Amino acid sequence: MLNFIEKTMSLIVQKYGGTSVGDPIRIKAVAERIKSTVDAGNQVVVVVSARSGVTNDLIARAKALTPTPDEREMDSLLVAGEQETIALTAIALHAIGQKAVSRTGAGAGIKTDFAHTKARIVEITGGDIKNLLDDGNVVIVAGFQGVNANGDITTLGRGGSDLSAVALAAALKADICQIYTDVDGIYTADPRVVSTARKINEMAYDELLELASSGSKVMQARSVEFARKHNVIFEVRSSFNNEPGTIVKTEVSTMENIVVSGVAVDKNQMKITLVQLPDEPGVAATVFAVLGKAGVTVDMIVQNVGRAGKANLTFTVSKDDSAKAKEVLEKASKELGGATVESMTEIAKVSAVGIGMRSHSGIAASFFGALARAGINIELITTSEIKISVGIALARADEAVNVLHQAFDLDKK
Repeated sequence: MLNFIEKTMSLIVQKYGGTSVGDPIRIKAVAERIKSTVDAGNQVVVVVSARSGVTNDLIARAKALTPTPDEREMDSLLVAGEQETIALTAIALHAIGQKAVSRTGAGAGIKTDFAHTKARIVEITGGDIKNLLDDGNVVIVAGFQGVNANGDITTLGRGGSDLSAVALAAALKADICQIYTDVDGIYTADPRVVSTARKINEMAYDELLELASSGSKVMQARSVEFARKHNVIFEVRSSFNNEPGTIVKTEVSTMENIVVSGVAVDKNQMKITLVQLPDEPGVAATVFAVLGKAGVTVDMIVQNVGRAGKANLTFTVSKDDSAKAKEVLEKASKELGGATVESMTEIAKVSAVGIGMRSHSGIAASFFGALARAGINIELITTSEIKISVGIALARADEAVNVLHQAFDLDKK
C-alpha cells in the first residue's frame, strides 16, 4: 500500500518521534526523507515531537522547584521542546532547497478543552496549512500541543504528538498517516524484552488500542482511538530504514485466525490500597468520582469482601498520577467515612491481546496456567473482549512477558 501511495500524488502526514529527531544528524536525515516524499509528487505535513530526553529534562527542572508544579505553567514549559524541533526541521529543509514553514499547534488550528497537561482536541481548523501546501511548502507542526478558548497553551499528554498527527490527517483528509519511530513496526512484544518477538504486518484498530492501553509504547491509546473513530489508516515504521512497517486499519476477517496478536507490559503503574471504607452502596462511586474530578485515570480494580461494615479497595493508577491520587483521597477522607491510603507500591501490568479471543475458548486457561507454572503470583485481574491483563510484581514483569509470548507461540509465524 505504502509504495503505491508514494508513487501517486497524495497528501501524506508524517510524524517523527523524539529519537528520530534526537540530534542534528538525525534531523538532517529526516529532512532528506521528507524531501524525497515531496519529490515523488506528494504534499507533506510533518508533525514532530521534542528531541529525545528534552521533555523529561524540562519536567525534572520543574519538579526540582516543587513536587507539584502548576499544570498551566507546565504546559507553557513543555511545549518548548516541540517548538525547538519544528524550527530545526524547517531550517534543515531550507538547507537542502525545500520550502518549509513551521507552525505551532495553535497556528495549525488545534483547539482543545481546558484540561491542562491532558487536554482533549475539540476542533482542528488547519489554519493556513492547505494554502501553504498549495504554495509548495512542507508544513511542520509542533505535536503534543494546542490552544484552548482562553488562548492558553495546552498539551495533550504523553505521546500526544501521535494524536496531533492522526487528528491532522483526519482534518486534512490525508491519504495516509505515517508514524515514524525508532522501531520498524508493531511487534508481538517489545523486542528489547523478548528476543523472539516478530513484526506484525497488519493490525486492527481494536488490537492496537488494547496494546497501547496496556503499556505498548509504539502508539498513544488516544491516537489509536481517534484513528478508529475517523477511519484514518496509518502505518508505524522506522525512520532509520526504508522497510515497510505495520499497517493499522479496520479489522479484516483473516485477523480472527490469530488468537493472540501480542503481549504488552506497563511498568508505569502504582497500586494503591484504600482501607476502612464503609461497606455500603455508593462509596466506591464516591472514590472514583473524587479521582475522576482530579483527572486521575484508574486502571485495574479489586475490592475485598466486607467485614464488620468495612472494606478495602485496591486499584492502580499511573505513577505520574499517584501523588495527585494520594493527595485528593486524603483530602476526601471524611467524605469517604474515614478511609485512608494504607499503601502505594509499584506494580507491572502484563496483557495478552488478540481479536481471535472473541471466537476461541481456553485463552484464559492458557494465560493463567503459563504464569502459574512460572510461579508468578497475580495481584489484580482485568479483562475485555479481546484482552486479559494482570497486575504482578514489578521485578517479574519481563519474565512474565516472555512466558506468555512462548505460551501463545508468538515466536512462530
